[in-house]
Amino acid sequence: MYNLCFRLLRAGIAVQRSIISHSTTNALTKPVVTIKSPAHFSSLLFYRFKHQQLDYSRYPTLNEEDLEETFTRGSGPGGQAVNKTSNCVLLRHLPTNIVVKCHIHRSAQKNRVEARKILLEKLDAQLNGEYSIQSQLKQLENKKSAERKRRQTKLQEMKQKWKEREEQEGEGENKIPPPDQKV
Repeated sequence: MYNLCFRLLRAGIAVQRSIISHSTTNALTKPVVTIKSPAHFSSLLFYRFKHQQLDYSRYPTLNEEDLEETFTRGSGPGGQAVNKTSNCVLLRHLPTNIVVKCHIHRSAQKNRVEARKILLEKLDAQLNGEYSIQSQLKQLENKKSAERKRRQTKLQEMKQKWKEREEQEGEGENKIPPPDQKV
């Protein structure tokens, strides 16, 4: 369990402090890691296995030379504080001419990071098509929902067969006549 947690950390998967508690080091000078809740740990494992199935080999990288970044004034709810500051990021990818406008956060620095993430997703979708990360996630979700639907139909069929079998068995048995009816 110790190795798995640190492999998750090394792979870049964030492990929350509430899930893992570090105690003092043991004789081998390795920190002792204990998982507080098995439910959290299983969700981490699912996250890890889900992302192992994705193919990141074609995921594009951004070169800063290929980007044109401008800051414009924000708009929308927030009033004067939003309308006066230039924290809306307009990011343009020069080779593909993809334009992303991001004004999610109040901070220009956070908007710059968010705009690059959005640009990478759009660039991935345009360059890789059905092999992009978003389409791979969609395929996994479709596969999962198809499996769920198959299980539900199988369960419904089993219930229907059981119900029919119970009705057939009930017809063959001697039924007790109502008290007002003479035998």
